[in-house]
Amino acid sequence: MNWKIIICFILLESFTAAKAVPRSYQDVEAKATIGQRFSQLQENNFKAIAMIMFAQYVQEGTFGKAVKMTEDVTELARRCAAGGQGSPHCLKPLESIFLDTICQEENLPRFTDCCAKKGSERNDCFLSHKNSTRGFISPFERPNAEAACKNYSQHQHSLTGYFIYEISRRHPFLYAPTILSAAVQYDEMMRNCCTGADDPTHSLDECFHRQPIKEEGLKQEHTCGILKKFGERTIKALKLAQISQKFPQADFVTISKLVLDITNIHKDCCRGDMLECMHHKEEILIYICTNQDSISSKIKICCAKPMFERIECIINAENDDKPADLSPHIREFIEDKGVCERFAQEKDNHLARFLYEYSRRHPEFSAQMLLRIGKGYEDLLDKCCKTSSPDDCCRRGEEELRKHIHETESVMKTSCDIYKEKGDYYFQNELLMSFTKKMPQLTSTELIKFTKQMTTIGAKCCQLSQDKLLPCAEENLDLVLGEICRRHLSNPINPSVCHCCSSSYALRRPCMGKLEMDENYVPLPLTPGLFTFHEDLCTTEEEKLQHKKQEMLINLIKYKPSITAEQLASVTAAFAAMREQCCRAERRESCF
Repeated sequence: MNWKIIICFILLESFTAAKAVPRSYQDVEAKATIGQRFSQLQENNFKAIAMIMFAQYVQEGTFGKAVKMTEDVTELARRCAAGGQGSPHCLKPLESIFLDTICQEENLPRFTDCCAKKGSERNDCFLSHKNSTRGFISPFERPNAEAACKNYSQHQHSLTGYFIYEISRRHPFLYAPTILSAAVQYDEMMRNCCTGADDPTHSLDECFHRQPIKEEGLKQEHTCGILKKFGERTIKALKLAQISQKFPQADFVTISKLVLDITNIHKDCCRGDMLECMHHKEEILIYICTNQDSISSKIKICCAKPMFERIECIINAENDDKPADLSPHIREFIEDKGVCERFAQEKDNHLARFLYEYSRRHPEFSAQMLLRIGKGYEDLLDKCCKTSSPDDCCRRGEEELRKHIHETESVMKTSCDIYKEKGDYYFQNELLMSFTKKMPQLTSTELIKFTKQMTTIGAKCCQLSQDKLLPCAEENLDLVLGEICRRHLSNPINPSVCHCCSSSYALRRPCMGKLEMDENYVPLPLTPGLFTFHEDLCTTEEEKLQHKKQEMLINLIKYKPSITAEQLASVTAAFAAMREQCCRAERRESCF
């Protein structure tokens, strides 16, 4: 690693408090100029976010190139903030300034086509080049602990800058606040580990630990995928359900403001505008903490933390207690005589109020299930308000809603019962059989990876109480299904998967669950190498053996998708007998 290039990033543990009064995006003035953002964020924070943007856009660029582009754009911002606001360069949109800087660099052939475009098309082109695929950038190697401490003592600021660069290019969809928070934690870890290195009981290797960046990156890429595929209305509904569950004591006006602001933050971050993303996220945190008495009783400890730590703390805070006088039911949305009139006159606001009231009463439901309930209510009113007796129609629809809730809870309970009975390995095998039939176009590696993630969800969620099970299971499963759908987007799987990934976000999980065998799939031909075995099957390493067995199971289903449970049991028994016999033989390889 080249530590010779020094960046004087002094990461502050909190931003300077925003000079503007927190406000809704509806009240925000025209987009800020680069000089204004420089003044608001202060130079060191501006530099750090600029580095993130360049590293995420030009992932294969060198650290030196990222530093140069960061210095160039910071110098422009400094001049504009110092009094050059009238200059044409200072009035350019921030997005244009950053992309112009990239396009002026030499030896970036991958972006020639993007640089030939203008406006939003150019930004969309750059976004399409972002690649979060594992292995696109070589894995971040953990340095030797002693060498890392020596470097830290000599080049503290450049190490933190290099960390920001390396994390950003490996996680091109990770939001700037998350990266800066990780950088603060990294700096803290280095300081704590390296200053205690003289203690004989202190183990440097144990002190250094991997930070959970990948999981957060997956969540944020997932949100951007939902926004891109299903649009702003879906994100608003999702955030309305989640925020209403977390802050059930907050009134509808406050929740609506937070939903609007948070949705717009995701829009900023997902289009790569990290300066806007960071600035407006800070404003929301200040607003929440300033008004915490009317929002939540569970975030007091979070609001006492430095700004970067507040974000994660509030996200992970437990749901507030429901108001003591909150009625258990919302009969007025079904029985009130004016329901159809309100639905006709202010449809979106009426549906939002329903989702708000329902969500704050049901923290035991997943956000995805709440969206399905909201969609069911919308469809119910669409149908019933056209009839001569909407009251009777709505009551019948209410019964259908109860059936759906019961069905969803039953699916999750059944899955957990199977997991508890079979354990990790055999539960994953059940999933492998199901998903190989549904998506035989996926590779063995992909099928094993996705079903392993689902098995981990079972281990994590099935031990929870009934009121925590559904949010844990469905919201984590939603991340895996989102990853499958992004895989489909880059390399189509089959029309059935396409339908589930495209038709409705809220219905994606039930849709995938109901998929059956892909009838259009052409089974694998029986070739000599398809079921050829070797003496490595005699390994005593259980994990390797299980992996080999799972690869064989996938090939067997791809060869004979219609295989019955009885046939599979027969093949499994024959395989086990063959393995036992050959592993005892003197000439194992020839036996296999």
